[in-house]
Amino acid sequence: MKKKQTKLVVIGGGTGLSTLLRGLKHHPFDITAIVTVADDGGSSGRLRDDYDIPPPGDVRNVIAALSDVEPLVEQMFQYRFSASEELGGHSLGNLMLTALTDITGDFNHAISEMGKVLKVHGRVIPAANKKISLHAELEDGSIIEGESKIPMAKKRINHVFLVPDDVKPLPEAIRAIKQADYILIGPGSLYTSIIPNLLVKDIGEAVVRAKGHKIYVCNLMTQKGETITYTAGDHVKAINDHVGANFIDAILVNDETLPNPVKELYKEEQAEPVKFDVAMLESIGLEVIQRDIATIRSDGTVRHNAINVAEWLVEYVKNYKNKISKKAIIES
Repeated sequence: MKKKQTKLVVIGGGTGLSTLLRGLKHHPFDITAIVTVADDGGSSGRLRDDYDIPPPGDVRNVIAALSDVEPLVEQMFQYRFSASEELGGHSLGNLMLTALTDITGDFNHAISEMGKVLKVHGRVIPAANKKISLHAELEDGSIIEGESKIPMAKKRINHVFLVPDDVKPLPEAIRAIKQADYILIGPGSLYTSIIPNLLVKDIGEAVVRAKGHKIYVCNLMTQKGETITYTAGDHVKAINDHVGANFIDAILVNDETLPNPVKELYKEEQAEPVKFDVAMLESIGLEVIQRDIATIRSDGTVRHNAINVAEWLVEYVKNYKNKISKKAIIES
């Protein structure tokens, strides 16, 4: 008899989400990735405006991360044109998703078909199946329109919101959330990759009500234009405030000190390692998990170590199941 796979929903966007999924796909998880469609910059933004479709960039990266094809095929899918003025900046994957959407008339269907071609482990679902725009209200009351422009404002963000604000999610996204054993939120840009998913009203409400265990994979570094000086607690508070409830059960943070040269490199960008304020996190009922989950790339940038995070989650799920089983025996 085939062992039942743990149902895992991962919510986010950007580099953080695709990095995480590259590690998770090698383990026995039934994965559903819910991906932000708030991007309006670069190739994605141009295609979004020209074809009146959700931006394909974050979705493309997630498909590539979950794919099981020859490296050359993935490299081709991610190939970005540079020599042509007309095609300059576009990736082949973005163009393929746009073409499929234009042919089928449905962005989600295009993603599903592309997933079959690239042998994706699990499902990739856009947070919305239509074009939306992300806006931010800054600390001075001014409003910025456009995901790509928000970090450029260089002012503290009060809150972000979607236009239109009544966008509906796909039924399969809500179904996956309801059935999930675990829901991972993040990592990624807090206001422009993570929170926009939860602002799709029915998604935010479904996550709050879901019985699955909810874990926030905290960012490693603060981000210029979004989270300067933010602690781990500040990240959690921003998510809770936008959803309107304290719903996260646990938070995973990096417990290893980064080398000084790396800190100096990020200091030039007005960024620093995210400080985890354990007392504050525990005071709102979170389980704080500290692990070595960071890796430093050759260019000095810090990313989540996909293998370490995935192996931690496998261990965590096993221990959590044992803990629940013991509790049930004691209570009976």
